[in-house]
Amino acid sequence: MSKILIVEDEQAMLIGLHDNLEFEGYEVDTASRGDDGLKKILTGGFDLVLLDVMLPGLSGFDVCKKARAGGIDTPIILLTARGEELDKVLGLELGADDYVTKPFSLRELLARIKVILRRAGNGTPSGSSFLTIGQIQVSFDAYEAKTLNGDVVKMSHKEFEILHYLHRQTGRIVTRDDILDQVWGMDYQPTARTVDNFIVRLRTKIDTDESQHIITVHGVGYKLVL
Repeated sequence: MSKILIVEDEQAMLIGLHDNLEFEGYEVDTASRGDDGLKKILTGGFDLVLLDVMLPGLSGFDVCKKARAGGIDTPIILLTARGEELDKVLGLELGADDYVTKPFSLRELLARIKVILRRAGNGTPSGSSFLTIGQIQVSFDAYEAKTLNGDVVKMSHKEFEILHYLHRQTGRIVTRDDILDQVWGMDYQPTARTVDNFIVRLRTKIDTDESQHIITVHGVGYKLVL
């Protein structure tokens, strides 16, 4: 049973989400303040976090940033009443995996949750294999990465998906729009700058001073070279 944490200060919303997710068969925990939510996230044990942006104590953006800085790679879906594109982009750049703008339909939210949990999986699937890309080894089946010495490498789900897409297109140039369409989908509105920021983070994990594997093709996009 997947365990979901809801961090939301609107009590009616919190209760409604809690009851509906329990009805769908999820184990649910809650917090109504950002600082309390962060404490629970840092303890681990959750398969997904629903995180409101406007919270007392700490904002959802700060919670997301601190969780990622603390090595937590649990998928995070931001819940936001804001419609500005800048806020959505900021959330993704801070490490959120998805966002849902209020008001949203329960059906839409449940669909997003199921997609992310399916991608995250439940541990390493039997028979999953690791591919060597630069200075790390990656299993796209298990969403796991490790150094060549076997140490765990923390990567967000979006980082895995971007790297997986680049790997499928090894040696070919892909544009930023290609990555946006393939990883975020046509219904999302992140910008090319979001892609650039994710590429920078991937390079710190894959490339070395002596060897670069994610190549910038100026004015066009990126290319993975093995």
